[in-house]
Amino acid sequence: MLVELRKNAGLRQAELAARLGCPQSFVSKYESGQRRLDLIELEAICKALGVTLTEFAAWFAQQ
Repeated sequence: MLVELRKNAGLRQAELAARLGCPQSFVSKYESGQRRLDLIELEAICKALGVTLTEFAAWFAQQ
């Protein structure tokens, strides 16, 4: 779902990573399931993608 959000935002992994202030490998690892996210990280990712954590949770619940 995070991959879809990123692509809908028109961002590449490197661009999202720059917004988050982290390496591109961070984005790659959580998108591929190699890394889990904590709530603080998920909130930062949502913010960088222009959605609130509440909006993401509602969208997640519908999937």
